[in-house]
Amino acid sequence: MPGINEHQIRGYVEAHIQEFHERRLDSLQNLSLTTVLKRKNPYLFKAKNTLTAEQFVRGVLEAHLSSQEEGIFGTFLEGLAIFICRKVYHGRKSAADGIDLEFEKDDGTHIVTIKSGPNWGNSRQIAKMKSDFRKAKTILRTNRSRVNIIAVNGCCYGRDERPDKGDYFKYCGQRFWAFISGNENLYIDIIKPLGHQAKERNDSFTAEYAKAINRFTHEFMDRFCDADGTIRWPDVVKFNSGNKEEA
Repeated sequence: MPGINEHQIRGYVEAHIQEFHERRLDSLQNLSLTTVLKRKNPYLFKAKNTLTAEQFVRGVLEAHLSSQEEGIFGTFLEGLAIFICRKVYHGRKSAADGIDLEFEKDDGTHIVTIKSGPNWGNSRQIAKMKSDFRKAKTILRTNRSRVNIIAVNGCCYGRDERPDKGDYFKYCGQRFWAFISGNENLYIDIIKPLGHQAKERNDSFTAEYAKAINRFTHEFMDRFCDADGTIRWPDVVKFNSGNKEEA
């Protein structure tokens, strides 16, 4: 087994973590108040007794950015996992629909769908994953005459103490990173290089975030507040949820 060392992991992270920071910053710089307002639940903020324009803007913006960052960083972690598995087990990005990684280990072919954390999907999405596993197994057995094909849902963080799901395995956190690398401590080893240029990148993001808060607050007050500063909640809800001809 070829294996992988800390220098190789650090090299990959330092070369690719900037993509996460750049996409994170781009998502903020190209964001509009209209986009944020249409994607978040106005009833929730009214129920939380949101009273000021800045409080509302900060709340919807943070909720929007949090969900976006999860997706952007998940893509980065998926790439890191594939890179590590390629070095250790000659893993490769699978050509099968819905399958992220494919590699041979312990006399079996493993097909892996990678997710950020364990609570990633509803019943329909899980059913779709199972269907993708079945289709991939059929194709592999037809094209390569492979019999022992193991389906795995790999999650980059979290825990699941009952990994055997019957027709697939679910490996989370330490168990997942050890599965693709053979290293029980890898889930801790990858933490240090993730901080590469984090402060510098976060300083840039914080500056843009402050501009967005000021810009969106000003626009929100112009469009959705009375002259005395009171938020016109009916107008906010109409903009978010009203029929197009009425909004």
